[in-house]
Amino acid sequence: MTSIVPAEVAGADPVTKRLSPAGDGAGAVAAQLAPRAKLFPSLAAVYRAQLSRARVARIPLLFVATFQSIGIMILMRGVVDGGSEARAVVAGSSVLVVAFVALNLLAQYFGQLRASGGLDHYATLPVPPAAVVLGAAGAYASFTVPGTIVTAVTGSVLFQLPMTHLWVLVAVIPLSGAALSGLGAALGLLAPRQELATLLGQLGMSAALLLGVLPAGRMPAPIGWARDLLPSTYGVEALSRSFGAHPDWAVIALDLGVCAVVGVLSLAVATWAYRRAAVR
Repeated sequence: MTSIVPAEVAGADPVTKRLSPAGDGAGAVAAQLAPRAKLFPSLAAVYRAQLSRARVARIPLLFVATFQSIGIMILMRGVVDGGSEARAVVAGSSVLVVAFVALNLLAQYFGQLRASGGLDHYATLPVPPAAVVLGAAGAYASFTVPGTIVTAVTGSVLFQLPMTHLWVLVAVIPLSGAALSGLGAALGLLAPRQELATLLGQLGMSAALLLGVLPAGRMPAPIGWARDLLPSTYGVEALSRSFGAHPDWAVIALDLGVCAVVGVLSLAVATWAYRRAAVR
């Protein structure tokens, strides 16, 4: 029995090979390999899957993060009256919602995924590693939008701050979310044990709380240097400056630019960490 193969299949595609053993005249054609999925369709698919999965499990934790930030502002209301310190408290508490979800919960998620062997499932899919990391990071960061807006509005009312420029949150949330999501994913993927990933996520959120919410002017110099290394600091500074009567938009744009660069770098490190963990 002889297999008939179209000429364009047999000769055009280097992936398809025709094997013809000598003497019997029979030919066999290897199946053509499916092309690897492209980045953006894969990213959209992973994002939708993660968003659907986390919708039920993460919404209660989002309420916890929001109430936690509002509670911190109420406590700080008895210490801070207004001015630049009030702006710092409101901005830091708003970005803290992002840190709780994008950094803390994402570190726990990837730590659990690595410990349970869930990375093996993603490794078998024909999707780029960047799509897995970016899709999960984007889904977790998306859950922070309502809580961050509610916290910023509540803080503005509580400290009598102007809400004219709260539209800056449109840039602060995704850029801070990208920077903190990349950091959280990298911590979860690089931690050798799930418990350590949870611990690192908690420590990262605590750092965002202490270094982001407390006014920078009251911190010692070494702690101020550590504050400059925290990715969320620049989102906090941008939001804090937007509460002023005459915001310096050039400085705000610079803060957001630094936040964007840190976000790209942290997501790149998280993608490398995913490749490293998936092959082990």
